[in-house]
Amino acid sequence: MESFIYLASQSPRRRELLERIGIGFELVDAPVEEIPGEGELPEVFVLRMALEKARAGYRGLGERPSAPVLGADTIVVLDGEIMGKPRDEADALTMLERLSGQTHRVLTGVALADDREATRLSVSQVTMRPLTDEERRLYCATGEPRDKAGAYAIQGRGGVFIEHLDGSYSGVMGLPLFETTLLLDDFAIPWRQGW
Repeated sequence: MESFIYLASQSPRRRELLERIGIGFELVDAPVEEIPGEGELPEVFVLRMALEKARAGYRGLGERPSAPVLGADTIVVLDGEIMGKPRDEADALTMLERLSGQTHRVLTGVALADDREATRLSVSQVTMRPLTDEERRLYCATGEPRDKAGAYAIQGRGGVFIEHLDGSYSGVMGLPLFETTLLLDDFAIPWRQGW
């Protein structure tokens, strides 16, 4: 029997990562307002977002065959401040300027929900080398930073800016495979059968 879940995400990176490990999935809509609460810690926020996405996706299944829904959320945190996706190119340039030459944290929360719920958190430390103004402008012109937390993609051109990673490469991409497979084990989903 092939392992199967629903994925409450439009991220091509999350789809790619699930495909890499042989998980069958179907996309579901899970509209969620992604706004941190007053004084909400980044760890709490990212896990709440992942769980709210999984819950919204499960509610939207209706009469479809039952399988759990996977939700995920990724944020970049610098000096305690959450950096989400840039609003526009100017915002992306500012984010990259702030991250330049700094070590920041990338937090990815993952959640599975059906009649049960479980969450896991991946935390990575990422050091970005100092960037020139020209590098930031050229990178933003590629369009890659547009829909990425912290305005960069480690798996894309932005990977050339990463001097050091202490943590999960797949977590920085947006779906930590270690934590995801622990969740699948918690739900007795035989994910290894897709190998």
